Amino acid sequence: MSLLTVDRKKCIGCGICAEVCPKNYIRITEEGIPVDAGVACITCGHCVAICPQAALDHAHAPLTSQVLLDKTPVLNAETAESFLRGRRSIRLYKEEAVPKSKILKLLDIARLAPTGNNTQGVQYLVIDNKDTLQAITQATVAWMDKAIALREPSAAHFAGLVEHYHKTGQDVILRNTPCFILALAEKSFTRGRDNTHFSLAYAELFAPSLALGTCWAGLVEACARSDYQPLLKVLDIPEELIVTGGIMVGYPKYSYKRLVDRSPLKVTWR
Repeated sequence: MSLLTVDRKKCIGCGICAEVCPKNYIRITEEGIPVDAGVACITCGHCVAICPQAALDHAHAPLTSQVLLDKTPVLNAETAESFLRGRRSIRLYKEEAVPKSKILKLLDIARLAPTGNNTQGVQYLVIDNKDTLQAITQATVAWMDKAIALREPSAAHFAGLVEHYHKTGQDVILRNTPCFILALAEKSFTRGRDNTHFSLAYAELFAPSLALGTCWAGLVEACARSDYQPLLKVLDIPEELIVTGGIMVGYPKYSYKRLVDRSPLKVTWR
C-alpha cells in the first residue's frame, strides 16, 4: 500500500517531490502524478515539506503535523561566526538547578538533528540527583585508577586528573554539574554513536539560547563503553541499551570575554 496521498486538484505535476526524495521512493507518472516507486522510504518528510501546492500527504509524515515555514531564517555571516566561535565547553557551573522544561526543550531540539538515512534511534537518560552524579564520578575515577594500575595505554591520559582528584577531592569528571544527559541507543544499532554526535551537537549549539552551558563527558562514555560494571550498575540502564555519549548541562558560573581560536586551517584542493 502506498504511503502517499495526492490531491489531484492541487498537484501541478512539477515533480519537485520526486527530485528531493533521497531514496527515489517517488516516481512521476506520465500524467505528472507522484506515486510509490516500489522502493524503501525513510520517512524524512522532504516530499511533503517541499510541495509548493500542499498537494502531497504522507502516512508517516502527515501534512497536518508539519509546521509552515514562510521563509527560512538565516543569520548573517558575521553573527553566525561570532555565535559559533563563542561556544565553549563549560566546566564550571552555578549550583542552580536547571528546570526540567529547559532540558526537555534542549532535547526536543536535539532529536531534530539529521541522521544517516533518517535512522535517529537515540534516547536520553537525564540525571540530576546529586548522589547519583557523585557515584558516577567515583566509579569513573575507579575505572581510571584500575587502568593506571594495569599500565594500560590510556593510563597516560588519566594520571594527572586522577592525582588531582585524590589530592583535592574536586570533581574532575562531571565538574559538579547540576545535570547530566546520557545518550543511549540499542546495542544492535550500528549508527547509534554517530547519530548521538549529531544530536548532542545540536543540543550544545542550542544551549546558549537557554542561557545554558555544556561540556562533552567523554570519560564517562569511555568508561561505560568499556563495560565497567560498577558504573553500569550506577546508571542502571536496560540490558539492550548502551551509552553512546553524554553532556554536562548547567548555568555557566563565568562568561568568556574572547572568542575561540584553533589551530590554523589546513585545506587541500584537487
